[in-house]
Amino acid sequence: MVNIYGIKNCNTMKSAMKWLEDNSVEFHFHDYKKIGIDQDTLEQWLTKTPWDELINQRGTTWRKLPEDSKVDIDNNKAISLMIANTSLIKRPVLIVNNELYLGFKDESYEKIFNT
Repeated sequence: MVNIYGIKNCNTMKSAMKWLEDNSVEFHFHDYKKIGIDQDTLEQWLTKTPWDELINQRGTTWRKLPEDSKVDIDNNKAISLMIANTSLIKRPVLIVNNELYLGFKDESYEKIFNT
């Protein structure tokens, strides 16, 4: 099963899901805004990628955080920040065969799905 995590109205998410649909890849979409994200999922992801790759530090959500929230970050603090501010999480997060992929590019998805 292919799982894709993100926010429905995000343009990158729309492009990624369109690519999956156009290439007949069945997937389950997890909308952070409707469902949120749980600590166990984030802990699992952080075994596959560091927090500073999982958190979008260039987005407006990050920039609006208080400065003290952005220092001395470890996995536990990163998890707390992402649970409280799901828009911090890079989009999309794609899980295929228990592997985690961040972001969307046509070429990357072609390699992942061997199309």
